[in-house]
Amino acid sequence: MAGLRAPRAGSARENQIKVENSFDSEEALKCLAWIREITGEPINLESVLDNKHKVSEFFYRTLKDGILLCKLVNAIVPDDIQINMKSQTFKKSNNDAFESAKERARIELFCQKIQEFGVPENMSFQTDSLYEKTNLPQVCAAIRNFGIEAESRPSFSGSRTWPKRAEQNRRNFSEEQLRASEGVINLQMGSNKGATQSGMTFGKKRMITKD
Repeated sequence: MAGLRAPRAGSARENQIKVENSFDSEEALKCLAWIREITGEPINLESVLDNKHKVSEFFYRTLKDGILLCKLVNAIVPDDIQINMKSQTFKKSNNDAFESAKERARIELFCQKIQEFGVPENMSFQTDSLYEKTNLPQVCAAIRNFGIEAESRPSFSGSRTWPKRAEQNRRNFSEEQLRASEGVINLQMGSNKGATQSGMTFGKKRMITKD
């Protein structure tokens, strides 16, 4: 269950501190503001604007149960990959262990669905990154990439929150153009200008002597 993991020590603790220090509170607030705009859910961002630690904790607590993330998915993805929020996974349990498992399952559903939508797996996050708070910066990155993917679709008509994704600029060269470079010597290999064998010698001259 969340919060029961043994504290890290040694190099693992040092690495965890680096991850925590890389948390960008402005980026996290931007993610939450975007989620609020897309889902229409009330998120009181104004209560944590003055403190980075408060933002980190607020970001974690707001998203930890996975419900808001799943609502975000359903507000964006097409009908055929939407999450069924009437399933048992979304029904509250009085058993803490069962409820913890359901919260993890919701986070996993979010990660699965954004990948189905087009976010690369390496731009998503592991469940523990959020649920155990081991890598909140990666959670921010996944939400950001989900937003970029959503805003890149032709069907998107709202105001843009995220940077525009770079578009592919494919170049088509003719066979003649491709072959034109075959006779060129790369300058990293020197130059062949004025190259001759003049003055080149190998070894000593042959010595002929009489006995």
